[in-house]
Amino acid sequence: MTPWKSCRPMAAAKTLAAILVLAFSSLAANAQALSVVPVNLFLSPGQKATSLTVTNQGNSEMALQTRAFAWSQKDGEDQLTATNNVVLSPPIVKMAPGATQVIRIILRQAPENFEDTYRILLDQIPPPAEAGVVHMVLRLSIPIFAQPAIRAFADVQFHLEYKNGQIDLVGMNVGNIHEKIRDIVLSTSDGRKLKADSNVPPYLLSGATRRWHIPVEKTQTAPSGTMRLTAHLDTGAIDEQVRFVPGQ
Repeated sequence: MTPWKSCRPMAAAKTLAAILVLAFSSLAANAQALSVVPVNLFLSPGQKATSLTVTNQGNSEMALQTRAFAWSQKDGEDQLTATNNVVLSPPIVKMAPGATQVIRIILRQAPENFEDTYRILLDQIPPPAEAGVVHMVLRLSIPIFAQPAIRAFADVQFHLEYKNGQIDLVGMNVGNIHEKIRDIVLSTSDGRKLKADSNVPPYLLSGATRRWHIPVEKTQTAPSGTMRLTAHLDTGAIDEQVRFVPGQ
């Protein structure tokens, strides 16, 4: 195999608060902060209701619109589509500084054979205009994973593709729930380590395919054989050999 030179557990932390702070440096400064607990929502088989808690940690009143979307992946890209299977209450949230609001999430129908995935968007409603003040608004996207009634597992099958002098790691999830993949490193036969593009979102949903570009020095020689893949999943670490297949 031709060597290259590098160009340069499903459990979520449910008690973790996601705190976003935006500070504005226009004619006047106006800080906004919102915390959300938890940052991921997991529904066990048959479970149809859960909740999240939002807190206004800013210094002014805040209003939020809550919306739910079905979440899928196509051609490596996340897709959000309208759904009526998720009910959010309340749909509009108004909070004074320091106030907390519980948002209830209800599934009309629980999944059976495959995990259902959704995203809740929390959009700040812009406050009234003020002379000399620029307001920026917050948006949070919270994932929901509703597990199926049958035995659930992720099964990601990896291979490598070479095209136009570059290498892609391709992962296909043939399991019935999502996987979260982080810290991807490929090792060449002579021990050099190539890190995958870190800008790729880590979630790989059931039935979806995702690509990670591997920055390498461009070569005209098509590689063959295998490379060693190491990465971290929510279910544990992986360490395996992945094979090159012809690129499409």
